Parts: sequence; structure tokens; C-alpha cells
Amino acid sequence: MTRPIPRISTRGYYDLTTGTTLKKNSYYFYPKKDFKKLIDSRELTIMIHGLRNDNTGAVTKAIIAKKRLRLLGYLYPVIGYSYDSNTTGAHLIHLAKQALTVGQIIAKKNGRNLATFIEDFKSISPKTKIRLMGHSLGSQVILSTVEKLSKKIQNNGIIESAHFFGASIASDVPSSKKFGTLLQNIIRGKIVNYYSPNDEVLFWGAKANFVSSPLGLHGAEGKTISKYHQKLVSPENHRFASYAAVLKSFP
Repeated sequence: MTRPIPRISTRGYYDLTTGTTLKKNSYYFYPKKDFKKLIDSRELTIMIHGLRNDNTGAVTKAIIAKKRLRLLGYLYPVIGYSYDSNTTGAHLIHLAKQALTVGQIIAKKNGRNLATFIEDFKSISPKTKIRLMGHSLGSQVILSTVEKLSKKIQNNGIIESAHFFGASIASDVPSSKKFGTLLQNIIRGKIVNYYSPNDEVLFWGAKANFVSSPLGLHGAEGKTISKYHQKLVSPENHRFASYAAVLKSFP
């Protein structure tokens, strides 16, 4: 039997049709017994998936991340973050915009959930460096997590690094006065954006005005914060597996 990959989950916490909050729980960890094994690790990387992923999809993305990082020589724990991104109608063209809007609502709300996990984990394992990887809509979860963590001055530098792949957040985030400053303060090390002008999903989303100038399509605009770096890549398509395949180093 294949051993399940550890993951933080908020599945069932938000309505897939409206984004309404259904449960006020912060998160749960599965398998529960594996949580203790993470304590006192030198590092920990959390993979956050994008839209149209059910729990199985979330697990798959975490496995892809773990396998790729292992090939690159990264030997620390890699776990998944599973949230309600398989919004109603996301696979149908005529419902795509509504499904994306609901997905964005849920992703933003998950900032509170992931921020709580990070605070909880760092309180019992303060020396562990926490790195975040976000694909597509997962970039919004990271941004909202940073925004939530910024409410407390003691959280400055609490995240070690953030890596974006095919990010759907706005291209001016790393240069904006609001979010740029938050990223600069909360992330201790570097922020890396892997972008591709050939990403068909982001191109289509921008053309249809579903996503305004996504960071993952042409990179950042304006003068960015000093911790921000970006890399032009040529993945086969928008899928995380394609971005992972062109990842040459980590962190």
C-alpha cells in the first residue's frame, strides 16, 4: 500500500458554488500521526495547488513537487495543502468565470487557514524554515497568507521563501506599495516567480478578462521589491507537472 503524503486540509470548509464559509475550523492534518514527524525538521516545504483540483488532485500535485525536489537534491519534508478549489462549473466554458471568481474567494479565505497553521507550527518548531510553493490559484493563497500573517509584527520573516508557478495574481503585486511591502517583510529569503508567455490558460484568462495581467504570464511590472526574482520558463502547458519539469534548482 502506498503511504499517503502528509497534507494540511480545509476540504469542506467552503461552499463550492458560492464560496460561503461552512466551517470555522482552522485546518486539519492528515495523516495526523505524521504531524509530529515534521517537528524540528530543518526545513519544510508546502505545495499549494491551483483551481479545479479535488483532494486527489491536491495529493498528486504534492507528490509531483516532492519527486521533483528530491531529484534536485532537496531532502527535507514536502507536504501538500488541500483546499476547496474544485468549484462548481470550473470545467465548463460558460461557467468558467463564475467558477474562477468563487475559487478566488475561497483562495483568499484560505489565507487565514494557512497562516494559522504556520503560526501554530512555528510555535512548536521555531527553528524550522517554512517554504511555500504555489501553482496558479495557489499564488493567491500564498498572497492572502502573507497578508494575514502581516497583522502581527512578530511574524516578520516567518516564511523562508515563496515560489510561484503560473501565478494568477496581478503582475503589479511585487511592485505595489501594499503587497510588495508585505511580501518583503513576511518572507525572510527570496520570492521566485516562474513565468511563461506561452501559458495557454493564463493567456486565455487574460484575453477573456477573467484575470487581469497575471504575474505568471509576462512577469512583474514596475520596480519590484529586492527579494523578488523571476525566471522565464517554457513549460509544455499550464499544468503544474509541466512547470515542475522545467524547475532546475530549489530553493
